[in-house]
Amino acid sequence: MVSLQDSPGVLLDKKTTAGLASLNITTVGELLRYPPRRYMQQGHLDQRERLEAGEWTTVVGTITASQMISMKRKHGQFLKVVVDDGHQRVEATFFNPRAIRRALQPGARVMLAGKVKYFREQVQLSHPQWAVIPDGDGDAGKVVGSAMAAEMYTADTELAEEGHETAAFDRPIIPMYPASSEIQTWTIWNAVRRVLAQLPPQPDVLDDAWRRSRGLLTADEALRKIHLPDTEDDITAARERLKFDEALAIQTVLAQRRIAGHREQSVACPPVSDGLEAKLLQRLPFELTDGQKEVVAEIGDDLASTAPMSRLLQGEVGSGKTLVSLLTMLRVVDNGHQCVLMAPTEVLAAQHYRTIRSMLGDLAEAGELTAAEGATKIALLTGSMKTKGKRQTLLDVVTGEAGIVIGTHALLEEKVSFFDLGMVVVDEQHRFGVEQRDVLRGRGKDGVHPHFLVMTATPIPRTVAMTAFGDLDTSTLRELPRGRQPISTTVVPMGSSKWVDRVWERAAEEIASGRQVYVVCSRIGDDGPEEELRKIEDDPALRTTSVLDMFEELSSGPLGGHSIEMLHGRMPPDEKNFVMDRFGAGDVDIVVSTTVIEVGVDVPNATMMVIIDADRFGVSQLHQLRGRVGRGEHAGLCLLLTTANPVSQSMERLKAVAGSNDGFELARIDLQQRREGDVLGSLQSGGKSSLHFLSLLDDADVIADARELAEEVVSMDLPLADHRPLADLVDGILAPQKVAYLDKS
Repeated sequence: MVSLQDSPGVLLDKKTTAGLASLNITTVGELLRYPPRRYMQQGHLDQRERLEAGEWTTVVGTITASQMISMKRKHGQFLKVVVDDGHQRVEATFFNPRAIRRALQPGARVMLAGKVKYFREQVQLSHPQWAVIPDGDGDAGKVVGSAMAAEMYTADTELAEEGHETAAFDRPIIPMYPASSEIQTWTIWNAVRRVLAQLPPQPDVLDDAWRRSRGLLTADEALRKIHLPDTEDDITAARERLKFDEALAIQTVLAQRRIAGHREQSVACPPVSDGLEAKLLQRLPFELTDGQKEVVAEIGDDLASTAPMSRLLQGEVGSGKTLVSLLTMLRVVDNGHQCVLMAPTEVLAAQHYRTIRSMLGDLAEAGELTAAEGATKIALLTGSMKTKGKRQTLLDVVTGEAGIVIGTHALLEEKVSFFDLGMVVVDEQHRFGVEQRDVLRGRGKDGVHPHFLVMTATPIPRTVAMTAFGDLDTSTLRELPRGRQPISTTVVPMGSSKWVDRVWERAAEEIASGRQVYVVCSRIGDDGPEEELRKIEDDPALRTTSVLDMFEELSSGPLGGHSIEMLHGRMPPDEKNFVMDRFGAGDVDIVVSTTVIEVGVDVPNATMMVIIDADRFGVSQLHQLRGRVGRGEHAGLCLLLTTANPVSQSMERLKAVAGSNDGFELARIDLQQRREGDVLGSLQSGGKSSLHFLSLLDDADVIADARELAEEVVSMDLPLADHRPLADLVDGILAPQKVAYLDKS
């Protein structure tokens, strides 16, 4: 007998175990939760997603055409066969095919396994592994083919002789697994069948009444039917149960975080009537929007409690999150504590420093002759600061002179000590891992935990908020401040010199009107590993315009008479700040940049953005980038230059951005086009997501149901000491990429 925690090696040979490890499958539980991509039924396949170029796949279908073709550049022939799998046509090419061409004739039912290529949108396999398989009459002895066929036949015969399972070719439905060159789909299924034969019935985290009220299978039934279904209904029912288990594992961890957080101690920070917060509000030349007032009140209620705040502030680009966070930080400073604002890049940290100093004026000049009464001090800490400046900053932080400390990852270093940290604000939280954020959580005085606010300008769909950020309360700013200008966005084909020329003419017109322009490129272009540069040169699909190329092209071409500067992440910090200061002051007409200007950069006079190779950016990133323009009194213009095929997913993505300024709608589209594991992976400290069934787009009800159950269990049993099956489920689904909370508990 085996358990879900065992290594597959307790039952399987070394070669198979190593092959599974190449797929990151290291336990029996991970093997049984590794789902088939699709299923082969006698006569047809179910529908499936488009295969990705470069992935290893297995195709089962009928040969509809078989032809020997003479090679053009050298002597000899190759065999081209066309296989219809019931969903699409796949072309396979075999070289030196004399020994196999008679077997691969029209009408033969075959299994092919190889690496996917595309030519004119046609799936192709070059010299794949192959096998001609029976029509389901039970005569497995007729299987012929390459080495894979022999392996399939031998393994299946052994299993049948051992009485483990019906011979594979006699089953009504055969699972097809995502495989690799190290391990075939057939080997994976044989491994699963061997394990299932030795697996005892599994305990269930759900009681019978709860499970039956939702029409769910038992956990044991689901693990067996996902791999050995007799009907399509079996597959559907198994997926529904395994989907719920994944949602429950996530929500259990998040419930643990929430409840453990509420039991921690923080500092209460009520409003101070004559404090810095009140003084800044009196000085503002405008009134807060209703949304800003509402969010400030929500955060204020949290700050007034001794339970540490854990809140997510999401809002549209330019909705005023920085001002909201500043007002709430000042409330904490008014109560005698320090605040930290952590940003993902030095450019953004420096921008926050300049913006907050400007907003506060003499309220941020503590220690200077010009300081207002009760003023505080703002400190900036980045990794590239020179020793003398860093030493003074660290001194201001540890003594409490600095009420607000702004910085990058440098804030996480052990040598950074705070006098009395009361609040942490993390900007663009998706750039930081759970562990990095938790470092600052532990920097409070005498074991007291600081209040915690994370901000994002990337709107988050409700289902994502319930999963990746389910341990946080959420505040949302949808309303833009009065005076924000509209941004018009247009897709421009780079293949048309006439259109590209017009882009630069339009930029010149904008500059002639006294305004400024961003030009954004996807890469720097000055260095990098030689093999990476060779890849770019050899593969046209990877060739993009770099910052260096674009800077040279514009300087010597259509815009050469204007002031143009470069900005990218490998520039020394002093140079980056110098360029941004000059651009902010209006001394530079055009900045040619990478995405270092994606968030936080605020130059009201910049009204036009040109994004080169726009198809290389995601939907939310494009929305973030264009949010840098239209921040003053003039309307914004964003031009998306692309070489994407007019009929392609990339072009659809660009059209979606051009057609909407609604960040929440674009976030939904972005989620549709991305791998959901990228989002779910933010829960985990490792690189991959082990979630296979849960959809953040389609399963809101499942997630909400799992959240309710998790909250009920965890509120009574935080460590799950009396709920061992649930603890094992969490471990099995989220390990080995352990959730940070579990590592610490």
